[in-house]
Amino acid sequence: MRALILSDIHGSAIAARQALAFFEKFNCDRIFLLGDTLYHGPRNPLPAGHGPMGVVDALAPYKGCITAVRGNCDADVDLMMLDMPIEDEFAVVKDAGTEGAPEKTLFLSHGHIFMPECFPADALRTLAPSDLELNALNVDAYIYGHTHIWKLEKNFKGVLLVNPGSTSLPKGGNPPTFALYESATGSSPAKFSIHRLDDGSELATAEI
Repeated sequence: MRALILSDIHGSAIAARQALAFFEKFNCDRIFLLGDTLYHGPRNPLPAGHGPMGVVDALAPYKGCITAVRGNCDADVDLMMLDMPIEDEFAVVKDAGTEGAPEKTLFLSHGHIFMPECFPADALRTLAPSDLELNALNVDAYIYGHTHIWKLEKNFKGVLLVNPGSTSLPKGGNPPTFALYESATGSSPAKFSIHRLDDGSELATAEI
């Protein structure tokens, strides 16, 4: 698996198209969409290239390979326009890797419901108590957005926190960014990386 990770597009058709161009450039086969996709939000300025329907059109060809979660700015009408399954609170992706690599469990959420800094590896025991398959899993990485600031580091519970930043409205003096996830292959461990939106250059990387 090689996944393109996007968050907080906030209705910028320009940013959406620019980010999705890296799907082919990096030979991705999945997209993780972390919410706040169409609406710019009442506290934010309009992003450059604002055009929510342009974002819908840009995402449409990829909807079969998108795993999406709802953000705090995503209204019901936004979800109707996107025309793809979108989880209300969280999604779990199990990555078996290749060539006998150990399975990794990836937890996807926007970041406004489950606090990343104290998110434990055994969170699924509480969040999915009736799902025996899920609640037996330990989370290796929590992938989220919301803050508009990229992050790639472990919390004090030992869970890797992966925030791709925002493609359109970055904060903290950061450029617009996105992230990638690559499955483990043989002796090469699974890894995440953060990239600039303007040229795809790598800013940080972490293995799990």
